[in-house]
Parts: sequence; C-alpha cells; structure tokens
Amino acid sequence: MRQTDDALVRAGRALRLVLLIALAALFLIPFYLLLRNGLATEKDITAPGWTFFPRELHWSNLRELFDDPNVPMAHALLNSTLIAVATTAGTLLLASPAGYGLARIPYRHANAVFYAVLGTLMVPAAVTFVPSFVLVSSLGWISTLRGLIVPTLFSAFACFVFRQYFLGFPRELEDAAQVDGLGPWRTYWRVVVPNARPVFAAVGTIVFIGAWNAFLWPLVIGQDRDAWTVQVALSTFTTAQTVNIHELFVAAAVSIVPLLLVFLLLQRYIVAGVERSGIDG
Repeated sequence: MRQTDDALVRAGRALRLVLLIALAALFLIPFYLLLRNGLATEKDITAPGWTFFPRELHWSNLRELFDDPNVPMAHALLNSTLIAVATTAGTLLLASPAGYGLARIPYRHANAVFYAVLGTLMVPAAVTFVPSFVLVSSLGWISTLRGLIVPTLFSAFACFVFRQYFLGFPRELEDAAQVDGLGPWRTYWRVVVPNARPVFAAVGTIVFIGAWNAFLWPLVIGQDRDAWTVQVALSTFTTAQTVNIHELFVAAAVSIVPLLLVFLLLQRYIVAGVERSGIDG
C-alpha cells in the first residue's frame, strides 16, 4: 500500500512537471518568434516553409534598426525610459502618502475621500482624454516630456493598493516610532516606507510597465519625432504603403528588454507585494 501511494505521488509530481513545462513553452513562444524573425530576412519570414531558425542569423538587423533614418529608435528608447522612470517615481511619491493617509489618519470625511478616489477608477479613460488634451495643449506642453508625464502621475489604482496594504501594516512599529519622538511624517518615511518595499516594488513595476507600453496618449501628445516613445516608433514600421517586418520584430524584441530586466530584478519583491496587498484580488 505504501509503495502504491509513493508511486501515485511520483506520478502526480511528474504530471505537474510536464504541465509546467508545456505552459512555459507556450509562454515563451512569442519571445521565440520575436528573436527568430528579428534575426531573419524578409524572405525567411515570408517563406512558405517554416524553419526553427534561419540558416544564417542576421545580427546586422540590430544595427539597421538603429541606423534607420526614418525611425529614431535610440531616441525613442531614451524618451520611454525617462517617461517610465519619472511616471513611476512620481506615482509612488504621490500615491503612497495618499494611501497611508487614507489608511491611518482618522478624520471625518476619510471614507468619502476614499470612495471619491475609488470612483475615478470607474470613469473610462476616453471620458477624460479630450479634457486632458485640451489642458495640456493650453499649457503649451504638446511634444514635451512634461505633457507626456505630468497628466499620468497620480494613479487611483496605486492609491487604493497602498491603502489596502497599510491597513494591514503592523501598528506596533508606528507606535514604537512615536514613543521615540517621531511625528507622523517622519514615522512614514523612516519606519513605514523601508518596511513596505514589496508593495512599492509591485506597484512600481505595474506603473512602469503601463507607462512603457502606453500608446494612445504618447501618440497624440508626442507629435514631433523628438517626442516619440518606443510604442509610437514601433507603429511607424507598419504603414498603409509598406510593412517593414524584420525591423518591426527586432524593434519589438529590443523594446521588451527593459521590462524583463525590471521584472527579474524585482521579482521576489513583486511576489511578496502581491501576496500582502491583494493586487490580484
């Protein structure tokens, strides 16, 4: 009987392993296609017969991408990096104190303010798009980094996540800080923030990915080539007249590298932040 149970356990583990390998393979297929087609020629990509990899890998496609006079890819990468980093930092600086205040500072209209912030999540982005564009245009921020960054700094979602996290934050740590003579503001920065790195990493990663992948707002605001982001630059490879397939694939592969680096560097903090704040729920 014991041997039968052990065999069933081993069979279950083997089945889970096979399932995980299959799911991992399905997840990696898009990355394989980006790498395969990005290092191939137009002829290899459109050939009727499929090969796992072309006979000759064309690493020159990468140089061709950055030498393309029609698409300033290097400058677009720089713009996207500046926008994503500034948006992430600004969102964390604004949303985290707001969430902490909603979770910890008792005042009469705290719930009303929280529900008002939460209500903005239910407003479709299309409703505020035109007023935001008119405001940015009236300030003269078209085709500027200010116009691309400032309107996206505050996130009601990030504020909500921080509030939920701080509701479960140990009050004993804050009480000990107050006994040592720290006020609410210094308690927040010296005690709460250093112990809340997981939720900061989780929210920061979500905001960074959203800012990096944003397309419609940068397309409308970044009207000059010097203000293009990566996503806008990618869209220029596909036009009504031509489709530059191999450059499109290699550009897409290059554009996901920063996201992979951010995820790999912050992975353990992200998992801990999701578990503690309930982002997935």
